[in-house]
Amino acid sequence: MAGHGGTRAIVAALLANAGIAVAKFVGWLITGSSSMLAEAVHSVADTSNQGLLLLGGRQAKRAATAEHPFGYGRDRYFYSFVVALLLFSLGSVFALYEGIHKLESHEPLTSPLVAVAILVIAIGLESFSFRTAIVESRPLKGGGTWWQFIRQSKVPELPVVLLEDFGALIGLVLALLGVGLTVATGDSVFDALGTIAIGLLLGAIAIVLIVEMKSLLIGEGATPPVLSRVTDGLVGGDVQRVIHVRTQYIGPEELLVAAKIAMTPGLPVEAVARAIDEAEARVRAAVPDARLIYLEPDLDRTPAAV
Repeated sequence: MAGHGGTRAIVAALLANAGIAVAKFVGWLITGSSSMLAEAVHSVADTSNQGLLLLGGRQAKRAATAEHPFGYGRDRYFYSFVVALLLFSLGSVFALYEGIHKLESHEPLTSPLVAVAILVIAIGLESFSFRTAIVESRPLKGGGTWWQFIRQSKVPELPVVLLEDFGALIGLVLALLGVGLTVATGDSVFDALGTIAIGLLLGAIAIVLIVEMKSLLIGEGATPPVLSRVTDGLVGGDVQRVIHVRTQYIGPEELLVAAKIAMTPGLPVEAVARAIDEAEARVRAAVPDARLIYLEPDLDRTPAAV
């Protein structure tokens, strides 16, 4: 399951989006605004997505089996990938369709002030959800930028919620702008253009998430700083050098480490086993996520310097 902070951010987003979706559908029924409808469908997609993230965390907690000996940690990546697909299909494609349809039909708005009031309330609720995601992500972000956090994080839920909430806030502003310009000019084309802009925004965010979640799903290795700590931890005692090392995340907090290590020549079997145990302990102390470590002892065959 996502950590406590990640779960809190997901639940906050789920509650906010569920309430916002109901309000937007009411607003659409009253006003006939296409951008309001697009935003309502977007909020339904976001609410479903939070549920999928919670389900993925629950599924990932299942114990390892003979068929899945490394466990189910990647379920969190799979459900996050499904979330990205839903955001694209249910959010982006629908908004683009609705915006183009509104351009062709030129349907007028009714009671536009209702739409404005609902959008302003929705911006407040979405801001609360976005702030929660930022607060819970900050400890994992470190000293990098938010873009680096989204690109490099091995925990999928928080980047997904961050981008969803960011897209929702910008989408609400676009919807408000479209409705406002329609009221000011009496031309419903601005509402349609706002809807199309929301569709393009959601499409861009969905593509970023699809790319990142696909990368995690097929297997990513440790980042250079983490790999450096793994390599440094392996060397020591009778481990002279790391010949080569491979890493892969089999879950957000589960790093697989496989390495061939050069040992001191002539060691008895008991000393080799002890040196391997000590190396594993050093790596786990430096990188707690290194849950599975497989080491192959070998001799250092590096040619001597002339």
